[in-house]
Amino acid sequence: MCKQIFTIIIILLSGHLAIAQNLGERTLDFKDESRNRPVVTEIWYPTADTLKPADKHFSPFLRQPTVRNGKLPANKLPLILLSHGTGGGRLTLEWLAQAIANSGCIVAAVDHYGNTYDHKIPLEFVKPWERPLDISFALTSLLNNPEIGPLINQQKIGATGFSFGGYTMIALAGAKLDFEQARNYYKTTGRKELEIPEFPGLVKLLDDSSMIADSKHVPPLKDQRIKAFFSISPALGFGFTRKEQVADIKGVLYIVGSQSDSIAPVKTNARHYHQLIGKSKYIELPGKTGHYVMLGEAIDAVKKEAPIYFTDDPSVNRHAIHLQVDSLAVGFFKTALKY
Repeated sequence: MCKQIFTIIIILLSGHLAIAQNLGERTLDFKDESRNRPVVTEIWYPTADTLKPADKHFSPFLRQPTVRNGKLPANKLPLILLSHGTGGGRLTLEWLAQAIANSGCIVAAVDHYGNTYDHKIPLEFVKPWERPLDISFALTSLLNNPEIGPLINQQKIGATGFSFGGYTMIALAGAKLDFEQARNYYKTTGRKELEIPEFPGLVKLLDDSSMIADSKHVPPLKDQRIKAFFSISPALGFGFTRKEQVADIKGVLYIVGSQSDSIAPVKTNARHYHQLIGKSKYIELPGKTGHYVMLGEAIDAVKKEAPIYFTDDPSVNRHAIHLQVDSLAVGFFKTALKY
C-alpha cells in the first residue's frame, strides 16, 4: 500500500510529464565509415498516426506501444540523444526515451557497437572515447537525413545517458578524461568497480597494447551542438581529479546519483563529478536505490532469469523512481532548451 501511495504522489507531483500521446518509432542503420563502426539508432517522436493492432505486441518490459514507422511530425522539434549503460542497448532506457518524446521531442538512442547485451567485444567495454564519438556521429547523421534533419530544431539539442552513458554526457559537455589515471585506478584500488556483471574479467584488458595506443590519439569529444546534458549514475569519475579537466564545460549539466549504487558508487562518481564541476545541478536518490533501478521494468519471468538487473530491494519502487527521473529529465530539458 505504501508503494502505491508513493507512486500516486509522484504522478501528481510530476507536472513536467506530458499526457501520453501516440509515438512513432523508427530504426536507422547508420555507419561511421571512418571508424568502420555501425551506429544503429532508434528514434521516438510524436505522431498523428493511430495505433494498429500489430503495434500492441508483447514486450517483456513495461512500455508504451508505438507506431512502427509512424508519420513524422509536421513541425521542428527539439532533439534529445540517448546513450545506454555498458552492456545495455538502445532500448534499455525506453521508459525515459518515451517520457521525453511525449513532452514534444524527437529522441534518438544509439547502440554502442560491441558494448551491448547481444554483441560483446571485450575491448569495447574499456574504450570510453568511442561512445561520445558515436553520439556525435548519430547527431550528424540525423541532421543530414533528408526526412529527419529538417524536423530538428538545431538550437534545441540535448542529450542524456546512464552509467557509461552518464560519463558519455560529461565527455560531450567538454570534460577531458585522464585515461591513464582511470586505468591505474581500475588496476589498483578501483579494481572492484571494473568487475561488472555484464562482462567479468575486464581488468586484464587494461594492458592491451592496441587499446593503450588508441588512447593516446583520442580526438576532441566535446560537441558544441548539444546544449544540455542529463547524466544518470555516471561512471569513470575517478578519471577526473583536476579542475582543469572540467573547465571547458559550458552547457548546462544535471547529474543524478543513487545513494546505494554499488556499480558506480556516488562517492567516486556522481557526487564526485558534481563537487569537481561545481556548476552542475545534482540530486541523489536516497535509501536502497541501486544502479540497475534505471533499467526497464520487467515481467516476472525476466526478473527470475536476471534478478541482478531487474529486482530491487523491497523498499524500492522501480516504477516510482522512473516517474521521478522522467519528471526531472523533462523538466530540465524544458527549462534548458526552452520548449
